[in-house]
Amino acid sequence: MNSTAVRSLLVRGMLAGLAAGVLALIVAYLMGEPHIDAAIAFEEAHAHEHGEVELVSRAMQSTAGLATGVLVYGISLGGFGALAFCFALGRVGRFGARATAALLSGAALLAVYVVPFLKYPANPPSVGDPETIGKRTTLYFLMMALSILLAVAAVIVGKRLAPRLGTWYATVVTAAGFALAVGLAYVFLPAINEVPEDFPATLLWQFRLSALAIQATLWVSFGLLFGHLAERVLNPKPVTAAERSTAPEVTAQAV
Repeated sequence: MNSTAVRSLLVRGMLAGLAAGVLALIVAYLMGEPHIDAAIAFEEAHAHEHGEVELVSRAMQSTAGLATGVLVYGISLGGFGALAFCFALGRVGRFGARATAALLSGAALLAVYVVPFLKYPANPPSVGDPETIGKRTTLYFLMMALSILLAVAAVIVGKRLAPRLGTWYATVVTAAGFALAVGLAYVFLPAINEVPEDFPATLLWQFRLSALAIQATLWVSFGLLFGHLAERVLNPKPVTAAERSTAPEVTAQAV
């Protein structure tokens, strides 16, 4: 793959990430923001101190702030996803552009978000001790890094086992090994449970589902959109005989 193709895929990846970000923004605004408002209302109703200055209004956070964060994240995801696609195409199996993009986005959703989410799920406002935010952030990114490394290792091991075991059994073995390694990481990494006893369980569950839905929308839509755009770049539509025969006529008329 030459530099021109990589540059073209990078641009299309960022455009696909932007489009996926718009879809995720709609899901975030319709599903996530109502639960955040409910969590903030709970926090305010149980607050012991009042009079804190609000640096950024809630209206700004739920509109311009949300849009900026989601769209910038989507564009960044698109850029990194396109570069990862350029590296993975032809190396993970005999898959076309669309299949590679779909597999890559699905694997990234699993390794980057779902695996860390199951250990350290997202929490709404009023859940979590402010003094432990550094520890919680470190543990979350540690779990994410472990998940990505284990996923990469699983792909490498699977490719090496495929000639001896066959593609199906190699996939089963590596998937089981990945699940086992993730399970061990879940056991050895410390658990964090800072949910207030009186916090509504339904609200917590709905917030976490909405967070998962936002990420799923972002990654899945990116995989589908980018796969379509990448297919058009790498396998352009051939010019038909009718189009070739009419091209000189159009040129002559233009002259």
